[in-house]
Amino acid sequence: MVDKSNIYGYVGASPTQSNSANTGIFEVNDVTDLLNSNQYKLQVLDVSYLVIAGGGSGIADYGGGGGAGGYRNSYASETSGGNSSTETPLVINKGSNYTVTVGAGGSSSSGNDSVFATITSDGGGRGGTVGANGYNGGSGGGGGYDNSSGTTGGTATSNQGFNGGNGHNASVNGASGGGGGAGAVGGNGTFAVGGNGGNGLSSSIKGSATTRAGGAGAKGNTSSGSGGSGGGGTPGGTEAGTVNTGSGGARVSAGGSGIVILRYSNTSSITVGAGLTAGTETTDGSDKYIEITAGTGTISFS
Repeated sequence: MVDKSNIYGYVGASPTQSNSANTGIFEVNDVTDLLNSNQYKLQVLDVSYLVIAGGGSGIADYGGGGGAGGYRNSYASETSGGNSSTETPLVINKGSNYTVTVGAGGSSSSGNDSVFATITSDGGGRGGTVGANGYNGGSGGGGGYDNSSGTTGGTATSNQGFNGGNGHNASVNGASGGGGGAGAVGGNGTFAVGGNGGNGLSSSIKGSATTRAGGAGAKGNTSSGSGGSGGGGTPGGTEAGTVNTGSGGARVSAGGSGIVILRYSNTSSITVGAGLTAGTETTDGSDKYIEITAGTGTISFS
């Protein structure tokens, strides 16, 4: 390896870099040369994330409720979807580009995935139509009512959410299951009573607690299930999943769009590329956070 101890504005030991400062004067070509010689240490940053996918939709008047989008959380000791443990924050390289995608809510379909770098949350499952099972997803969609054998709710992605509720088997007045939420399974349909949507989960990644990713309730002849906490749709009420919560939609309404929230040291700053819609980078104590609410593109940190 070539000795670089007396070049690049550096006298003495070979150039190195800490996480807080560079020593010496480096041009772009110098940095490239040093990287190729394994003599330049990249600056890194721990980034906590809350990545929620788009919620699934309902598909029929008496169909199952849409499931919430997958819910992955690495902030503090908070719970991730399916009541799983907190994930590990990502260690990213400053100056490198990372892909972010905010999944749209499903419209007569399952929701769309959300992505931050290597983290992917799965779109919520669509509710089942009459006589059909709920779709699988981040959280499962509720099963549609059936007058013969009953239906099952969709299966949730492990560590992202909960299953949808089952549709009720009855010769008359069957009822559909509620969509699964990030924090609870969707309720089963019973005789003429639609299942409740599963509840969402709360996070304080922005400094104050907010609940997101609830499953949608299902309609019944006697009474309908309620949407799960965090924005799940309720038949006869607000039926679409709430925007930027990843919650499921009820009846024939769309699921809510997802969201990506990032939190990192206030000594760093983020650059959000074209194609993404984001809020203002906000300082909260020793950290900053930012909400990315739509689109796909790249981000980087300095």
